Amino acid sequence: MSILPVIPFDLAMKKKTGGAVAIIISISAIAIIFFLKNKNKIFSWKVLLFKNKKDRNVEKLMRIHGSLVPRRYHYIDVKKMTNLFSEKLGQGGFGAVYKGKIEDGSLVAVKILMESKSSTEEFINEVVSISRTSHINVITLLGFCYEGNRRALIFEYMPNGSLDKFISSRRTLNMSSSMKWKILYQIAIGIARGLEYLHRGCNTRILHFDIKPQNILLDQDFIPKISDFGLAKLCLGQDSAVSTLSMRGTVGFIAPEVVFRNLGRISHKSDVYSYGMLILEMLGFKNSDIIVSNSNDMYFLEWIYGNLEPNKDLKLLVNVSEEEEVLVRKMIIVSLWCIQTSPYDRPPIVKVIDMLEGSFESLQMPPKPILYPPT
Repeated sequence: MSILPVIPFDLAMKKKTGGAVAIIISISAIAIIFFLKNKNKIFSWKVLLFKNKKDRNVEKLMRIHGSLVPRRYHYIDVKKMTNLFSEKLGQGGFGAVYKGKIEDGSLVAVKILMESKSSTEEFINEVVSISRTSHINVITLLGFCYEGNRRALIFEYMPNGSLDKFISSRRTLNMSSSMKWKILYQIAIGIARGLEYLHRGCNTRILHFDIKPQNILLDQDFIPKISDFGLAKLCLGQDSAVSTLSMRGTVGFIAPEVVFRNLGRISHKSDVYSYGMLILEMLGFKNSDIIVSNSNDMYFLEWIYGNLEPNKDLKLLVNVSEEEEVLVRKMIIVSLWCIQTSPYDRPPIVKVIDMLEGSFESLQMPPKPILYPPT
């Protein structure tokens, strides 16, 4: 019978330990390989796990709306496209706008939102609302950035700036008086067509709730683009009436029913009211100056109605020819229909377009709106 060799205890333990180490190393190597091959997924799980509620809302937005959501940029990309925010285009209540350039060389406007001025809900609302639109008179959203407190919206660049700047500087522009009024008239029609698209042309109706000169941008051909959808509301189904607990809009352009709920439902007619006030401001009537100078303390609408009589001079702030005055009178009458106190008395925006494009002789004078006295 053969006798098996006796292996010393220390040597046996060394072999056993060496085998265990080899197994551990092998398992670790496999784990590292698995991690490297799936690091993006593991990273995404970690990010989702530790994201705050605001970040998760944006992730939810992108999942729900899928292809409708525009490209998402990193903040470092935003800094690069604006050349470290070197050229400021303007400053608004919600943040600053800078000129930029994206990879294909196209110029863009980058809106940097202030954390304290724009809530996550408003930011998501603006991204979703604009992403649903495609119209020549509605601004195109090319992308957005959301990294914690850093938020930005990337739009197509509008070389002629906002309508309020055009209104205030049109006297100094190198164009004839006739050209100015024709441009203003076409701008008015363009804005109305943009609103018609939002109210009737989208798959989901959109009520803007903040139509004012600052939110109308002009391209190189002075074609107007409706922008700033931070206060917009989406309407599901055919009904355009909405319920809102907060007052939406800008003072001087807010429809009466938004403030006084007993006047009627908040609906697309609220945008029509804001549009009417915008037209009056385009024509030189400042809605914030309720009382007109040298008019015996009459309200400005009383003053307008009195001067709209056929044989009376309009007394506009700028000189106009006889042909231009007919055009201006038409725009004033249409705007007065739009700012009727009761939303039921205002025309829908499609009717507004018909009145603007129709003959002046076919227009009827609207009743005088009931005004609330200043406090």
